[in-house]
Amino acid sequence: METNLLKRCPLFAGLKDEDLKRVRAIATLRQVVKKEVLFSEGEEARGFYVILSGKVKLYKISSEGKEQILHVVSAPDAFAEAALFLEGSYPAFAESLSDSQLLYIPKRDFIQLIERNPQLSINMIVSLSHYLRRFASLIEELSLKEVSSRIAKYLLDLSVKLSKEGKNPKEVELDLSKTQLASKLGTISETFSRTLGKMKGKGVIDVQGNKIVILDRESLEELASGLKL
Repeated sequence: METNLLKRCPLFAGLKDEDLKRVRAIATLRQVVKKEVLFSEGEEARGFYVILSGKVKLYKISSEGKEQILHVVSAPDAFAEAALFLEGSYPAFAESLSDSQLLYIPKRDFIQLIERNPQLSINMIVSLSHYLRRFASLIEELSLKEVSSRIAKYLLDLSVKLSKEGKNPKEVELDLSKTQLASKLGTISETFSRTLGKMKGKGVIDVQGNKIVILDRESLEELASGLKL
């Protein structure tokens, strides 16, 4: 099962079965509980992780103690692989959002695999490029866009994901708590809830607990593009 999940992980896409078995052979299975800190910012990066089940948040903490969620990772993605090449230390914190099952892959053994496998080298370049694009987008959203635009884009992204999975794209279930989502979107929970309320009042969405029903997709897309609420 673990080898099949590795095959679905973008980092290992295109690898032959024997190469996947080599990756699994150097990995250690870890069971972690909810809210367990996997590593801290500045800690020496000795390896990275692949999620088999559960979710992990990557975040930074400002000098004022404010948390900014950078990314939420779920199966079958990898995380912290970029840190292996960033002066040897993790650039952020990682904490499990639920009881999770992870594969831990040590740095030294993995680099030896990269040296022997050109496809893995290409995958690493692609993976790091995705991180660069993701963080460039995050910087743009946090610095240039209104809170309503960030929320609208987030809901649309979830809707697109549901559509690809063959599910109803109009009924979006939030994958994080409202406090965590506020942190991820660079705001506070009160502002997040108030903005959802305004969007509901204008007939763009309906809020049913942890589920958001998209009533007016065109208006939601306009908000995501920068139109003020």
